[in-house]
Amino acid sequence: MMKLILIRLLLLALLFCSASHAEERILNFHSILELRSDGSMLVEERILVQAEGIKIKRGIYRDFPTTYRDKLGNRVTIGFELLSVSRDGRSEPYHTERRDNGIRIYAGQEQVFLNRGHYEYTFRYLTNRHLGFFADHDELYWNVTGNGWDFPIARASTQVRLPGRSLDGAIGLEAYTGSQGSQGREYRTEIKGEAFWFFTTAPLGRHQGLTIVVAWPKGLIAEPDLAQRLSWLLQENSSVLIALGGVALLLVYYVIAWLRVGRDPEPGVVIPEYQPPEGYSPAALRFISRMGYDNQAFSAALVNMAVKGYLRIEEDNEGSFTLIKTGEMPRLAAGEGAIASALFGAGSSRIALQQHNHQQIGNAVKVHKRALKRDYEKTYFVTNSIYLLPGILLTIAVCLTALLALPDNGQKSMTGFMLVWLSFWSVGVFALLSAARSAWRGALSTGAGYLPAIGISLFSLPFLGGEVFGLYALFSQGSPLLAGVLLLLVAVNIFFYQWMKAPTHKGRTLLDRTAGFNLYLSVAEKDELNFRHPPEKTAELFERYLPFAIALGVEQRWAERFTNVLRRAGHGDSHYSPDWYHGRSWNHSDPAGFGCAMGSAMSAAIASSSSAPGSSSGSGGGGSSGGGGGGGGGGGW
Repeated sequence: MMKLILIRLLLLALLFCSASHAEERILNFHSILELRSDGSMLVEERILVQAEGIKIKRGIYRDFPTTYRDKLGNRVTIGFELLSVSRDGRSEPYHTERRDNGIRIYAGQEQVFLNRGHYEYTFRYLTNRHLGFFADHDELYWNVTGNGWDFPIARASTQVRLPGRSLDGAIGLEAYTGSQGSQGREYRTEIKGEAFWFFTTAPLGRHQGLTIVVAWPKGLIAEPDLAQRLSWLLQENSSVLIALGGVALLLVYYVIAWLRVGRDPEPGVVIPEYQPPEGYSPAALRFISRMGYDNQAFSAALVNMAVKGYLRIEEDNEGSFTLIKTGEMPRLAAGEGAIASALFGAGSSRIALQQHNHQQIGNAVKVHKRALKRDYEKTYFVTNSIYLLPGILLTIAVCLTALLALPDNGQKSMTGFMLVWLSFWSVGVFALLSAARSAWRGALSTGAGYLPAIGISLFSLPFLGGEVFGLYALFSQGSPLLAGVLLLLVAVNIFFYQWMKAPTHKGRTLLDRTAGFNLYLSVAEKDELNFRHPPEKTAELFERYLPFAIALGVEQRWAERFTNVLRRAGHGDSHYSPDWYHGRSWNHSDPAGFGCAMGSAMSAAIASSSSAPGSSSGSGGGGSSGGGGGGGGGGGW
């Protein structure tokens, strides 16, 4: 019994030894690199393998990368022409297969299986664009074996021949061994015959390789000129060329459209006016001046309603605003009446500008905007938005064509998805950042309201992070140059969305008068003497025109002119303060801060309170083994 057990153990040991000896591997990997004066390179690879029918059944395959990324991330395609494939000195049938970043060469036939044994495969090919041209030298940085082999490599070597078989041209010979990125130095060099030789001094494991660097003085090999480099760049990035053509075509279209309908009428002479144009509310003047609506128009309307006595504004120590209906019924502008109905129509008499009231406040903003558009758009200005439609369609067509020109390796779908996603996401991020900017502007100018500013800033950070990630993904998946040009296409549409707007002749006349009134509101106190018979500065005048100053963006300058007036406006020991406002932002000795609070701080509060939570997210020795050209790997099939 004991004897039988020993026999079985011996047979098992022999089986393990047999399996060990049956390991498939590369016994020798030798390549010959012949550099030519035009920068091309003839390569011959001799690969001696031990086949055991495990992975090497029909033959071996060799992967060769032909697509790289340059330092800027642009696509670079190197030339590759397969000249011959042989096995043991005889021509061998082969077929090729395109891969994501190159070509795979299968040596052998589908129906022909190899016997166990040693076979030497030889691949000969012509390639180019592997040389580096630097200020004081040129070099070949070449991955001899590739780091993608399924088999260990017992020995690896290469010989490099410079043009003219010169042996005194090289000024540097280096090599690296090991896994991808490692800087192993298990090699030696020789100058033998007409070539520089590199040999590994230790076996290479699976997915390890040999990379060499040969440097020589400039002038030995012709360097590509700028025209050649540009030609390569455009050939390899045809999608960029398509996108650039699209930008040019889009600009031509928009310039022609702008010349036809977008040019403003010539402005008239602007003279200072001491009162606003009659019949126009502060929000109306802002809407017409900007040819569009924003939260500042809503702020100006609320302050104007307060000055008239319809409501009172209260601000707590945290910088939050509450609107309280007074019960008085002054005459309101049409847009202001729409706000009053939306905010207090259900019988309520107060509302806080807080996010839990977003539905009510958001509705008030919508009806106010609708009222202003109904009363003033087309009469005082035209948006010419119909002319944007061909531009948008052209942009979509160019983007799709450029994406279709990308190589079919996943870049098309990923780049397309990121472009569409970013287009919507960026709108939300821009709105959030604008609200944060307004909040900080108000906080810094008044010394209050820091908590809401910090809150909206912190809320914006994740969405800003998503924007940065999206841009990184867009630039890394496709060509950064292509991503930049596609973003430029979007920017052109946004730019001309504003430029295509134009005032009518009636609107131009009103804008001239508004500019005259703005001149009066914004002039510095020291320059007031240049005015002829300006109205007397009183607290009542300050309050009456403050909504207009907010609407025209000059509330701080307007308030600064009344510092001394408001200091003297109190009665006895009491200081002056507006009847329609109560809160921390009022300081009789610093009315400028109050003006900013009523402008930017309230606009920020409106922005954050008129949107549902979450809705603002948008609808939108430097070398190493494995480096350099060449490389790839292989296996058996």
